[in-house]
Amino acid sequence: SVKQHVVRKFLGLISSHNIPVYLIDPLILGLVDKDIEQIRSSPDGPSPECKYFCAPRDFTTFALLDKTWKYEVGLFRTAEKMGFQWLKIINKDPRLDGMDDLSGTEIPLHYIFKLASHAIHLVVFYERSGNYLWHGPLRLKQHMDRKFVPFRKLHFGRYPGAYEKPELLLVSIDDLKVQIPKNPSSFLEEMSHSRFLECRYREARAFFQLYPDDASLDAVEFRKKAKSLLHLAVLTLNNLGVKFWLSSGTCLGWYRQCNVIPHSKDVDLGVFIRDYKADIIPAFQKAGLPLKHKFGKVEDSLELSFQGEDDVKLDIFFFYEEDDHIWNGGTQAKSGKKFKYLFPKFTLCWTEFVELKVHVPCETLQYVEANYGPDWKVPVKTWDWKSSPSNVQYNGVWPVDEWDDVIQIY
Repeated sequence: SVKQHVVRKFLGLISSHNIPVYLIDPLILGLVDKDIEQIRSSPDGPSPECKYFCAPRDFTTFALLDKTWKYEVGLFRTAEKMGFQWLKIINKDPRLDGMDDLSGTEIPLHYIFKLASHAIHLVVFYERSGNYLWHGPLRLKQHMDRKFVPFRKLHFGRYPGAYEKPELLLVSIDDLKVQIPKNPSSFLEEMSHSRFLECRYREARAFFQLYPDDASLDAVEFRKKAKSLLHLAVLTLNNLGVKFWLSSGTCLGWYRQCNVIPHSKDVDLGVFIRDYKADIIPAFQKAGLPLKHKFGKVEDSLELSFQGEDDVKLDIFFFYEEDDHIWNGGTQAKSGKKFKYLFPKFTLCWTEFVELKVHVPCETLQYVEANYGPDWKVPVKTWDWKSSPSNVQYNGVWPVDEWDDVIQIY
């Protein structure tokens, strides 16, 4: 098979230059996953015929960790001698972006090696400060040959992506020794939800030119506490396997100013009610965050609030999905009045916020506008959760005989 021949030559090329790559091709990993036990137990692979690398497709995808190799011209010279044509796609390094500097040195994000009718797509992964791996989008520069390969069919490149560092396994498939993620199915699951959004430093700078940042001692102190509270919350929820995202003011701070809003006084997270687990409360208590209040119930308008250091609290809002919208609830303790906040449907993307890999709604603008209205760019110091949000609706009153259950304050 041409494909197997091209892959074999490519693996020969990179091993002659001591470059460790691993296979991340979703089509091949999907096939491998079905036979994973057999592949793991057999040092020479499951069968002599070409089953995996010969499946019909235009390219095969591998990953390269940036820090495990040094860019060398020799590799490309050897590639050309072997008959490969190659293309390098570079773009700005987002790790160097910040409020002070938007220059962003350019780094290699993708390589494509083409031989005969098959191409190898090599995706470069970079380690980021939240201790995860990131790859950039594949954007062609003006002068590039857009017919070099069918770019639209590439699995990695339409969006940036974020991944946990995978454990690797050396296996033999189709008579070729190759590294793969140790657990192909969890890698494929990660891949389907890997889209990454960069913080909008350019817009944040413009915001701070209009509204200079609060650099008072109180603001600095609050941000420090909010950051450590968020780190603790992320650790606790990740350990429980509960998926969450930045919500309310915390999401607005990330989107508008790439930071915690200093006058917000709390940290806000969203969780779909389908991901609720009964051990959330004991896990936070064990982490040193006592429950401050619990409003609502799992079936309706649940929200939890935990007490962090001093007066900084962590609010977890649970979201309920309807056919055409998503909502979360609010309860007024003294009157038993219920409120609901409506959001357009959204999906979740990764981002990096205060050195953490966390989720935000991919459709962030619609999410923020639903909550804060068209003037979300203008800071508001006084906020009434019952009347200020654009998406708030009155939602009746809790029956008095349920108050003991649905209004719990500690």
